[in-house]
Amino acid sequence: MEQRTLGSQGLVVSAMGLGCMGMSDFYGPTDEQESLATIHRALELGITFLDTADMYGPFTNEELVGRAIAGRRDEVVVATKFGNERRADGSYVGINGKPDYVRQAIDGSLRRLGVDHVDLYYQHRVDTEVPIEDTWGAMAELVEAGKARYLGISEAAPATVRRAHATHPISAVQTEYSLFSRDPEAELLGALRELGIGFVAYSPLGRGLLTGAISNPADLAHDDFRRAAPRFSDENFAANRAVVERVRALAERKGVSPAQLALAWVLAQGHDVVPIPGTKRRPYLEENAAAVELDLTDEELASIEEVAPIGVAAGSRYPEAQMARVNL
Repeated sequence: MEQRTLGSQGLVVSAMGLGCMGMSDFYGPTDEQESLATIHRALELGITFLDTADMYGPFTNEELVGRAIAGRRDEVVVATKFGNERRADGSYVGINGKPDYVRQAIDGSLRRLGVDHVDLYYQHRVDTEVPIEDTWGAMAELVEAGKARYLGISEAAPATVRRAHATHPISAVQTEYSLFSRDPEAELLGALRELGIGFVAYSPLGRGLLTGAISNPADLAHDDFRRAAPRFSDENFAANRAVVERVRALAERKGVSPAQLALAWVLAQGHDVVPIPGTKRRPYLEENAAAVELDLTDEELASIEEVAPIGVAAGSRYPEAQMARVNL
């Protein structure tokens, strides 16, 4: 597995990571044994960059990852997040970037993961009520204490990234990025490259849309959050499905799946870009992993650009209330 460097502080990860969220939350029914087997298979394939968060479950996804890596801590790069505060019953509290909460959150994550440090600790969402310097001052203390090796931030605007980076170096910024979500190309990617910060792309398969496997949102599980996602709504899904069919045609021409083509495109955006597609089943994991071996020619990249230009997706990536909490 190819290795990529995130940031300028020394963090090296597998070129593709594994998003573990869906193993515990948001995407319908879960199967713990298959999820554990999927993580173990990822490690066999060289996908050693595991992404979780305290709010996934809530809390249970970190416990799952902890069980999966027990006895194998040295093989993995563990990334987790704080700041999207939920209660044990799953209800949402709000965004919390208070320094005391930062200190409390890391201890909970370490306990659930069964480790003495995390490799990458993200601020999951920006708390507009707390100066970013205060949050990052507390995060810097975690590095000094050996509880986190490197720091990151998710869904932060370039100006916020600059302020946080001035407080303590950022190794990675995580934001949604795919053929359907190319907003980071406007300003964020340029700012990160200026500052020497790596980029982690979550939902690189457009929440499953770009796999081509979703033909009708009504078939999704009743508790699958995509049922409320604008791009899966009745008024938008047909238009987005039409784009996927054009991507599928390009994939068939190359002899790969639509998911592999979409992931290869993300990987081709720079060696400072690492996608973390989420899956909870081994066959999909293996399909995704094979995308690392794909090389796209300039002609193929141009063809992809033609069928999936910036702004091609119909509908926003989150419902309105959640969109208000991103890119801050």
